Amino acid sequence: MWDALDGRFDLLVVGAGITGAGIARDAARRGLRVACVDMDDVAFGTSSRSSKLIHGGLRYLEQYEFSLVFESVSERRILQDMAPHLVNPLGFLFPVYKGARKPLWMINTGIRLYEGLSLFRSPKRPRSLKPAEVAEVEPAVRRGDLKGAPLYYDCATDDARLTLETALDAVENGAVVATWAKVTGFLRDEHGRIAGARVEDRLDGTVREVAARAVVNATGPWTDATVAMSDAEARPLLRPTKGVHVVVARDVLPLSNAVVCFHPSDKRVLFAIPWGDRTYVGTTDTDFEGDPADVAATSEDVDYLIDAANSYFPQHQLTRAHVISTWAGIRPLMAPPDANGELSESKVSREHAIVVGADGLVTIAGGKLTTYRRMAAEVVDTAVRLLELTDGAMELEPARTDKAPLPGARGWPADDDHARVAEEVEKAGHPHVPSDVARYLADTYGMRALELAHLVAKDRALRARLVEGRPEILAVVDWSVQEELAATVCDLMVRRTQLFYRDLDQGLGALPAVASRMAKLLGWDGAREAREIERYRAVVAASRAWRGADEATPAADARA
Repeated sequence: MWDALDGRFDLLVVGAGITGAGIARDAARRGLRVACVDMDDVAFGTSSRSSKLIHGGLRYLEQYEFSLVFESVSERRILQDMAPHLVNPLGFLFPVYKGARKPLWMINTGIRLYEGLSLFRSPKRPRSLKPAEVAEVEPAVRRGDLKGAPLYYDCATDDARLTLETALDAVENGAVVATWAKVTGFLRDEHGRIAGARVEDRLDGTVREVAARAVVNATGPWTDATVAMSDAEARPLLRPTKGVHVVVARDVLPLSNAVVCFHPSDKRVLFAIPWGDRTYVGTTDTDFEGDPADVAATSEDVDYLIDAANSYFPQHQLTRAHVISTWAGIRPLMAPPDANGELSESKVSREHAIVVGADGLVTIAGGKLTTYRRMAAEVVDTAVRLLELTDGAMELEPARTDKAPLPGARGWPADDDHARVAEEVEKAGHPHVPSDVARYLADTYGMRALELAHLVAKDRALRARLVEGRPEILAVVDWSVQEELAATVCDLMVRRTQLFYRDLDQGLGALPAVASRMAKLLGWDGAREAREIERYRAVVAASRAWRGADEATPAADARA
């Protein structure tokens, strides 16, 4: 991909998060020559550190953001069709207790309005549960003073993989997506207009100039820093806020549905969400200053989330020792005009804005994961109009991003039967792909899991599990490198496999085998392999910095 950054592009997209990947996909499908570069991996920033939900945002109704909710629930339906293996229905239980700020009848009314805005096309029809029914559906939930609990449906997703498959579809349609490629400055033509960028390969230090007729800034939390390279006097567009999640074992906090919680101290909304063999709780919402690359959970963040969980699940009290991992991300929210910081973090709008600078830099700021496809289309429309001002009308193909499935969804069964796909994968890899591995591959890679299974059938060494008892196998290392743009150990461990979040030891036990395999595939020497190992260890250590020096990790407890 680095070598393919050659010639002049119609569009250079800076940032390979969900919005940048969506822009690259939309533009490439229209027939534009597109390059998308990122200083780190695909989905390195916010796009792999969200609450992993595709949702309309029920709580936005309270802020009267009806258009945002309508747009979001419409996109939810489209994303279910585009990526059914990655976007899956999830129930949300909303317990309402005596003395709640919003009575039960009001919550039920809000959910009916939510249904109406979705044109009654939610994944499943909502219903209102009585306290006895809540005890059956979600026995972990506190029942004292419980008035009832509506159960409504949105969707869960793998945010990093949704971003990755969007980028891969862009590549299939002719885009160049270069990771570890940092923009260090912009190129300008004789009129002072932006005409490309200087890009540094962060893996070997080489620099090249990438010419482009238009440049889009889709850098999420780095939006203002990127704009500053274009206009040092520009007013900040963002009010960034930090969101933190904590992960625990499912048997520590067993849930079948996401549970809507109000924090006992400040009444902020957060969720406890089932995640396979894990459960995660989040998110916080606090103003953030500093480098988004260095964001991490603090001890206070973790305690805040534990306190919320313990108030709702009295029979499943969490302690810091239960926390397997954390993640922290930055929401690139639009700064409210003339708010003087008086608007609370959780009330800052999730709307987006497209800004075109005097020198032609197109910036997309704000927005949310669920609406990324529509945001991307608006950005490409803006870029095309900009190009037509200088070059005249362009004849382009319709992108049809709402109709075209992502790579893993091609051939997915219309009845969304994950188990049937897993059976096909198991047969394709017989006898080297056991049922738990087959289900993991199907849920993660969609129909492309069949190709992975065929690799294992040809080379039985690829069936080796990276972590004993877990479904990730050596074949996913080969696939990530050869098919999914993985260039470093962190790319693979954090975003391709999520062992960083899910494994009790955050993948440290698998580290030597993964690094060795990647070294063989990518031609690393011993020094590079050692650097990759140390870098991943440093990332794990940074994620655990919130712990006191004498606090054990869940893995240490398990070994004990």
